[in-house]
Amino acid sequence: MLGACLARSGEPVTMVVRATALAEFPGELQLESRLVGKFTVPVEKSATVPSTDVLWIAVKATQLEWALRSVPEATPIGALVPLQNGIDHVAQLRERFSHDRVIPATIAGEMERIAPGRIVHPSPFLMLNIASSGRELLGGVADKLSTLHWSCRFIDDEAALLWLKLVFLGPFALITSAAGVPIGGVLADAQWRQKLEECVREFCAVALAEGAQVHVDKVLAAFSNVPKDMRSSMQKDVDRGNPPELDAIGGPVLRGGAGHGIPAPVTLELVASIEQKITQRRKE
Repeated sequence: MLGACLARSGEPVTMVVRATALAEFPGELQLESRLVGKFTVPVEKSATVPSTDVLWIAVKATQLEWALRSVPEATPIGALVPLQNGIDHVAQLRERFSHDRVIPATIAGEMERIAPGRIVHPSPFLMLNIASSGRELLGGVADKLSTLHWSCRFIDDEAALLWLKLVFLGPFALITSAAGVPIGGVLADAQWRQKLEECVREFCAVALAEGAQVHVDKVLAAFSNVPKDMRSSMQKDVDRGNPPELDAIGGPVLRGGAGHGIPAPVTLELVASIEQKITQRRKE
């Protein structure tokens, strides 16, 4: 999604893909977006990261360690912008790369790759939040994406940047995956809705203890603006038998809650339910 829109805006884009998939990966991206429209745009492709001003890391959290193998040690890279869900990946990247080269960012919107180089975007929003340390380098890019109806913001507080997404995404991903229904089905069921609210409160409690300013009521209110048929990528991964980002999304609250003495029974219950689904799926 990001590669297609950057290329559409005139930026030179190289898609870094698995070596085994390089031959079948097309030389163009096809986007079908409810917000941006439909278009096809040419891009370069490579199995290793070339010299670049910005490396956007857009793989799932479960694929991050593997993806970093495609970055040759001597490759000149101006900055790395990770878009993974969760919290822990920023420290992981900064252990390998210099601190000031890693610019945390988050992205929001339902996107799905339905074939190599073909992306659909059914949700009516696209949001990109970037740490303010990247304003000088990425300000022009944000302006270009804004012309394609992206909502782009620079945020001073990195903890707030990461937790503001997680306190919404985490409960959304866990509850839809455990219930096996889109968010509309969760909100329409009194018991599942109650679990969602309790889960949001647990995520927010840990976020506050970690120093992020979040507001439970605002997070809960945001669910009323989500399309009722929207499903989380975790739910789709569980349904398809793919490894979900369970530790990246639930782990920060379970580990953070334990460290701060904050109980998170609903989050623990939802994680256990999803783990049971994964185990059952593997047996089928």
